Amino acid sequence: MSEVTVGGPDDGPPPGVLRLTVCGSSGSYPGPGGACSGYLVQGGATAVVIDLGPGVLANLQRHVPLAALDGGVLTHAHPDHWVDLTGLEVAYTYDLGRSAFPVFGTGETAAKAEVVSGDLAPTLDWHDLADRQRFVIGDLAFETSRTVHYVETYALRITLADAPDGPSLAYSADTGPGWSFAAFGAPIDVALCEATFCADMEPAGIAHLSARQAGTMAADAGVRHLVLTHLFPGVAHQDAAAEGAAAFGRPVHVARDGDVFEVDADGALRVVGVESSGAAG
Repeated sequence: MSEVTVGGPDDGPPPGVLRLTVCGSSGSYPGPGGACSGYLVQGGATAVVIDLGPGVLANLQRHVPLAALDGGVLTHAHPDHWVDLTGLEVAYTYDLGRSAFPVFGTGETAAKAEVVSGDLAPTLDWHDLADRQRFVIGDLAFETSRTVHYVETYALRITLADAPDGPSLAYSADTGPGWSFAAFGAPIDVALCEATFCADMEPAGIAHLSARQAGTMAADAGVRHLVLTHLFPGVAHQDAAAEGAAAFGRPVHVARDGDVFEVDADGALRVVGVESSGAAG
């Protein structure tokens, strides 16, 4: 019997570089052919999946074999950010024979996953998230900050474990306008920020950000580069890009499934691969 590799090529980023691959970018529900929140972050010899919304597991395997993942982080218990964990658990339990895969997430997320999958152990090694928590997975270091959302939710700041002053990436997860990247109190080279809708929906008071609010918040926090994500499928990317750029004061990107970005030690952002252009100035 020939050996089958579950997943795509595993060609990590160059030394000293953080790589962000968008495996899912739809907000709340997936658009046609799309996937909800899910991101592959690579640095050094480490690969970590952040959020596993519907459709993410399939897209993830286009970029890295499941056996090559070193851990996962799930920001909160809303299903558009975690339900593909169930498929990953099945793959590890029954196909790849893996155990003690480290997953960091909220207790509520673990409880919901156990309703679907039963006991997560021994396949998954669950670690509850907390505010201002620091942890390391392989060559990647993480810091959390609790956001303003309907359930316990944590934003993340990510660096190389051996270069804390090197390239930095932050992810807002889901949040309303009462939270800021400034909460990390540290430089952020690239911010991946939710922008669920455009400014015309701000009066509804939903605990999410508009593209305008995301741009304003990132600018005020001193973020160098901004990537908008988590757009409702009906939101036009060009509208979000223009609105975000006007507030941010310089061009922004709107994440699309398949986009690949790299940030180097100088904080420069390089677009390695983009499914469809979403930048605006």
